[in-house]
Amino acid sequence: MTGVIRKLLIVIGMTAVFAFDAVAATPSLLIDDETQSLLDHILRPIFKVADVPYDKNKIHIINDMSLNAFVSDGNHMFINTGTLIKAANVNELTGILAHETGHIAGGHILRQKLNAENLQMLSAISLITAGTVAAASGQADAAIAVALGTQGSLINAMTAFQLGEERAADESAVKYLNATYQSPEGLKNFMKTIQKNNRLSGYDETPYFKTHPMSAERLAFFEKKAKESKGTTASAYDKDFEFVRAKLIAFLLPENQVMRKYSADMTGDAADYARAIVAFRTQNFTSSVALLDKLIRKYPNNPYFYQMKGEVLFTKGKIRQAQQIYQKALALKPDGEEIVLSYTECTLEMPEHRRYLSSVIALLNRAQIDHETARGWELLAKAYYEKGDKAESMYALAKYSYALGRFETAKQQIKEAWQLNPPEGLSLKLKDFENELGQGE
Repeated sequence: MTGVIRKLLIVIGMTAVFAFDAVAATPSLLIDDETQSLLDHILRPIFKVADVPYDKNKIHIINDMSLNAFVSDGNHMFINTGTLIKAANVNELTGILAHETGHIAGGHILRQKLNAENLQMLSAISLITAGTVAAASGQADAAIAVALGTQGSLINAMTAFQLGEERAADESAVKYLNATYQSPEGLKNFMKTIQKNNRLSGYDETPYFKTHPMSAERLAFFEKKAKESKGTTASAYDKDFEFVRAKLIAFLLPENQVMRKYSADMTGDAADYARAIVAFRTQNFTSSVALLDKLIRKYPNNPYFYQMKGEVLFTKGKIRQAQQIYQKALALKPDGEEIVLSYTECTLEMPEHRRYLSSVIALLNRAQIDHETARGWELLAKAYYEKGDKAESMYALAKYSYALGRFETAKQQIKEAWQLNPPEGLSLKLKDFENELGQGE
C-alpha cells in the first residue's frame, strides 16, 4: 500500500502495526500532507511577525487525543491530534499556536532546559530521532505513526513553564494575532473551554494546564484583549480545517465513533470526507470512490481528495487507474511528501514501470533533499535497481538501513556499493556517508 496515512508503529526499535480501533497509548508522530499544509498556512505568518525562522520540518503532530501543544529546544513545535480535533475553528487553533510561538521567541525553552540538566533526553532531537527511524516502508492509511517512547512526565518536565513566562507568551500571542489581523477571541475561548473541562472531569484530564498554568488574571487578560481587538475570527482556511479534522477523526477513531459523529443523514463536505474514509477502512471501496468523486467535482483543485481516491484504487488493485489519479494529486501539490511517495510507489508497481524510472528517480531525489525518509530511500533503491544502477541502488539501500538504525547492515551495503565501481559523484556521497556511519554508532 501507499500512504495517505502509513500505519507504522515503532517502539524502541520494535515494530508493530498501528491499530485503527484504538488510539495508540504511546505518544506517536503523525505525518500527513493535508494536516501539515494547514499548519504551514497558519504558522508561517505568525512566525514571520514573531521574527522566528520557520522550518516546516520542525512542526510535528502527535497522535494523542488529549488537548496539548508544546515547544522544545531547537524551536520544535508539537501539536496533539486532540487539539486539532477539538478546536472549534482556525481562530482557536491559531491562538494556541501563537502562544507556543511566544515561548519560542521568548527563549523560554532554553531556560527550562538549563534548569533541568539532571533530566535525561530533554532534547526534542531525542524525540525526533525516533521519528526518523519511522520512515520505513509501512502501510498506507492516514499518516506515519511512530512511537516516541517517551513518558508524559518527560514532556511535562520539558514544557513546565513558570507563570511569568506564560504571561509573556500570552502577551506575545495577542501581539502576533493583532499583527496578522486575527482576533484573540479564539485563544480566550479555547482556554476557557479547557478550564471548564478540567473542573468537570478533573485536573489531570488535560495535560495542557499541567505544563501551562492558568490563572484568573490570565483569563481576564484574554477577555480584555479580545474586546479591544479589531481582528477577525474568520479564516480563509476554515474549510481546510474542517476537512483536516474530519480526516483525523475518520482515520484515528473507531469506525462506530466516526459514524456517530458523521452519521449517514448528516450533510456537508466534511461529513462526506469522513464517510469516504470509513468506507475505505471497511473495504467498501465503491462507496468510498463515489463519495470522493462527489468531493472532487465540487473541489477539483484539492489534491488530497485525489490522493485519497488513489489510495482506494491502489488498495483495490487498480494500479494503472490509481497512478493516473495520483498524477493529478501530484500536479496540484508537487511538494507533497506523501503524494510523491504514494505516486512513485504506485508507479513502480505498474507492469510498464520501466518507462517511468527516470522521472520517478528525479522526483524521489528532490523529495529526499527536502526531507529524508526511509521510505523514500527504499523506493529509490528499488527504482535504481530496476534501472540497472546497482551502485546507486546499494547506496540508497544503505541509507534506508541507516534510517532504521541498522548501522552494521548499512556498513556492509556501503562496502558492496564500492565493489560496484561507483561513478565519481556517487563515490563522494559514499565517502561522506562512511564518515556519518562512523559517528552514528
